[in-house]
Amino acid sequence: MLGNPGPAYAVTRHNAGFVLADFIAQEWEFPKFRRVGKAHVTDSRIDGEPVAIVKPRTYMNRSGQALRPLRALEGFDLSSDMLVVVDDYALPIGTFRLRARGSAGGHNGLRSIEESLRTQEYARLRIGVGPVPDDGTDPADFVLAQMSSDDVDILAQLLPRVAEAVECWLREGIETAMNRFNRKEPQEPGTTT
Repeated sequence: MLGNPGPAYAVTRHNAGFVLADFIAQEWEFPKFRRVGKAHVTDSRIDGEPVAIVKPRTYMNRSGQALRPLRALEGFDLSSDMLVVVDDYALPIGTFRLRARGSAGGHNGLRSIEESLRTQEYARLRIGVGPVPDDGTDPADFVLAQMSSDDVDILAQLLPRVAEAVECWLREGIETAMNRFNRKEPQEPGTTT
């Protein structure tokens, strides 16, 4: 789950992935995060299977460095065993979208992962933090800015539903999770289906 480490970034749009990581770790009663290599990690078992929540400490644009060791894990299949969670300024706040694979779509964190893991074949969950105002605001500045209190509230209300989607992916796979959680019609920001 991607974001930027440190208190200065804690409530920025770019840290939606870290916000979800902390929420899920608490909901699933995982142990506290600990430093492992270039990441903070917590892990446990769900239905007898090992599950890890990873928050890279490398900053967004170098996230792939923290995940590179996954390529060497015996039996680890990037296409089915990894779900990357990122912010997306093209999606409205209060929404999220699952995809089984695809390009980075201009997201530097995903680009870094693709370069490090040498594949686009991994599932991703994009949490909406947009839209970027059409007043000439640079998208990079937008995602690094602090969220308004209203946006923080909308994201907080969305977290349980996003956590359900992650659990569905974990237990039933990306196709089932996409079919169940990807919205077919536009929703008002902050509403859930």
